[in-house]
Amino acid sequence: MVIVLKKDISETDKKRIKDFLGEKNFKTNEVPGEEATIIAAVGHLKIDPSDVNILPGVEKVIPISKGYKLASREFNPLNSIVELSSSFGQKIRIGGQRIVSIAGPCAVEERERMFEIAREVSRSGACMLRGGAYKPRTSPYSFQGLGEEGVKMLKEAGDKYGLPVVTEIVASEHLSIMKKYGVDVLQIGARNMQNFDLLKEVGKSKIPVILKRGLCATLEEWLMSAEYLLSSGSENVILCERGIRTYEKATRNTLDLSAVPVLRGMTHLPIIVDPSHAVGIRDKIAPMALAAIAAGADGVIVEVHNCPEKAMSDGPQALLPEMFDKLMHDIEALAPVLGKNVVHVRSNSIENLQEKIRDKQEKKVCAYSGKRGAYAEQAVDRYFDGDVSAKPVDSFREIFKAVLSGQADYGMLPIENSLAGSVYQNYDNLSRFDDVSIVGALHLRIQHALLAPRGTSINSIKKVYSHPQAFAQCSKFLTEHKWEKIDAVSTATGAKIVSDYGTKDNAAIASTITAKYYNLDILQEDIQDDPRDYTRFVIISANDGKNSVQSETKEPNMATFMFSIENRAGALYECLGIFQKYGLSLSRLESRPRQGEPWHYWFYVDAELSGKEQKSEEYVHKVLDELKKSVEEIRLLGVYAEAGYSI
Repeated sequence: MVIVLKKDISETDKKRIKDFLGEKNFKTNEVPGEEATIIAAVGHLKIDPSDVNILPGVEKVIPISKGYKLASREFNPLNSIVELSSSFGQKIRIGGQRIVSIAGPCAVEERERMFEIAREVSRSGACMLRGGAYKPRTSPYSFQGLGEEGVKMLKEAGDKYGLPVVTEIVASEHLSIMKKYGVDVLQIGARNMQNFDLLKEVGKSKIPVILKRGLCATLEEWLMSAEYLLSSGSENVILCERGIRTYEKATRNTLDLSAVPVLRGMTHLPIIVDPSHAVGIRDKIAPMALAAIAAGADGVIVEVHNCPEKAMSDGPQALLPEMFDKLMHDIEALAPVLGKNVVHVRSNSIENLQEKIRDKQEKKVCAYSGKRGAYAEQAVDRYFDGDVSAKPVDSFREIFKAVLSGQADYGMLPIENSLAGSVYQNYDNLSRFDDVSIVGALHLRIQHALLAPRGTSINSIKKVYSHPQAFAQCSKFLTEHKWEKIDAVSTATGAKIVSDYGTKDNAAIASTITAKYYNLDILQEDIQDDPRDYTRFVIISANDGKNSVQSETKEPNMATFMFSIENRAGALYECLGIFQKYGLSLSRLESRPRQGEPWHYWFYVDAELSGKEQKSEEYVHKVLDELKKSVEEIRLLGVYAEAGYSI
């Protein structure tokens, strides 16, 4: 059973509950969480749950009849997140809306090759490095691995390129070696899925574990093995589907992709897929990896080798580095369709640091979408007052990727316009990218102008280029003309396109500042519908970064929440009542559909922090804790200072 404790429970009452359960032959495990602290009681149900419910300090009791209690959805209705730290100080998170890629050779063979492969997979987008140091082989005459030297070599390669490392453990006596070299994740292979003594010892170590499915194991048997790890003390278990044995002989095993969505309803644990061991044929691995991601897997683990014909283990199923690079590009293309984002290591490698030194990039970097002269670039200059370098990228999504990869310290995002409304794409991006927070905001006045190549007259114009938001903000002006409107990534991008064409039948809507960058004439200024045209920008930063920003408002004056609720009468009303209870004025309430969940929505709330007490992190988290009782899922996007209007 799961016992949810009251927030104000005393240590005495907590001990009394554990003692009571111990007397009834229940094994207890206390799990502190952001929302509530729970006690998981594992054993045969010999008592009436109501006998526990009446004990002082108990909020509620949730009976669990399944054999896999700690791994079940009843124990944790939300998806678990496994968090690892890289040598670059980055937090690599597995689960949620993220897709991770783990890559490397089947076996660690020699130092130079291990480092070459680590460099290649890191460049392509892997966020973890795999490699076997102890190899359980079918034949006793096959290569058995380098042992301790292999573990050391793997860890050194991973640390150089900021990749946490994964290696298989085949015997409990190897645990001391894994701990000695700081292995980040232990892998339990298919042959050892039901080696219960090994599972118990690995669980006690509390090192994160990838648990592979046995050759003929049912899903319930697999989860029962995970239960051994969890009940022994492990808090971070990742399930890995690697194919099962069937009558089919065309592939090494049969990859059971149906296991992924079925497991989603059974367990909260992250799920990854190993297509390399499943199919065992090089050119079949990438299609099955993509199919795994489409099925809902949290990531893939694949074998990569730069000279597979000389590999000492499983060469025929290892991808070449260029094949892995192609696979990562395909996963990047697929991720937005699924409402997910691909995790990358930060660009803090030795080569990148040396490059920054050569380029004398001493300032921090803020990414924005568009070209030189874009309103977002003006927002960067205004907010940071020249203390950062502005980095143009090609889309809003690229801003998030630049921030998470370390290519940028901050990102400047337009979130709403006073005339055209919300920039829905960025609301959706905030829901897809779990590992960023809002760290600042500002309002910038928008003054649009009609720009064209030198000598152009309004009468000669046939096409006009700009961002869709700019078209909406200038709708009155545009209705006076019958021009073809062509969308661009940003207003500045539109200006650059017109400049590149250089013909007098094209024009752009952008700021007057943009005209000088692209050698364009200003045909007409202030063409927006209303002079009170402002765009609100938010500044984002990676959650595990150490970036703080200074604005003209020293104390935080805004908090932004994102939450989803049950589809029942009064659910949203309850949440809004909590904001009223705490005296928070809501300046924004926006809803967006949840990806892949028809008629289910995210709600975004901007709450103004006015009083001194409200501006404290503690006060905001009180609101957050109370909201958690009324919502299905919630995330605090940021507590930050918002700069005033630019007139």
